[in-house]
Amino acid sequence: MTQRVALVTGAMGGLGTAICQELAKAGHKVVASYHPQFDNKDAWLAEMAEAGFKDFVCVAGDVSSLEDCQKMVAEAEAACGQVDILINNAGITRDRMFAKMERDGWDAVIATNLTSLFNMTKQVSAKMAERGWGRIVNISSVNGVKGQAGQTNYSAAKAGVIGFSKALAAELAAKGVTVNVICPGYVATKMVMAIKPEVLQSIIDTVPMKRLAKPEEIGGACAYLASDLAAFMTGATMNINGGLYYQ
Repeated sequence: MTQRVALVTGAMGGLGTAICQELAKAGHKVVASYHPQFDNKDAWLAEMAEAGFKDFVCVAGDVSSLEDCQKMVAEAEAACGQVDILINNAGITRDRMFAKMERDGWDAVIATNLTSLFNMTKQVSAKMAERGWGRIVNISSVNGVKGQAGQTNYSAAKAGVIGFSKALAAELAAKGVTVNVICPGYVATKMVMAIKPEVLQSIIDTVPMKRLAKPEEIGGACAYLASDLAAFMTGATMNINGGLYYQ
């Protein structure tokens, strides 16, 4: 199998970590992008090495900054070669009911969750098209499909991820580059599992399968979409939510 270079944004969160691991298991060279304010890089790398993932390369930058994204991709290419696979996973929440939402909370979520797709994808998509092979996987959310009270900013950004992906998929379809979306439901990351038990149970009760997604279930879907087997799949939205919502 050809080893390809995969760049994952938001790589050191619970979902990002699982995505990195599943891509590595598939034989890819993984570049983990993280925000420079994340101060546990060395601990994360040590944890990954202990789990058997010893070759991750890290690049730091703010995905809401075009200049940072240019720098991160340049560093990734210098360290590992051309970026063949891009997973746009970075995201934040600033939840508040719309009546009380401030503009800075809106802007921050749109910039990190949506504008980041322009910033990162702009650095690699044309090069992928020139080479005739590329995989772009964008992480949206069930709440980008169905909406969620208290998340007008987040739901708008994640819905935008889907629209962006469908349009770009149409542009790149004849060039060997696929663009797809994954919309996870509630995922059992460390952050989610730290929620008060009664609150967590109330969330689980809304899911028809009566459980949360395992991070590796989302990571595994990313690995599939990044593979040669997914070459005929583009512009698609994978809803992985345990039956919580049907599109």
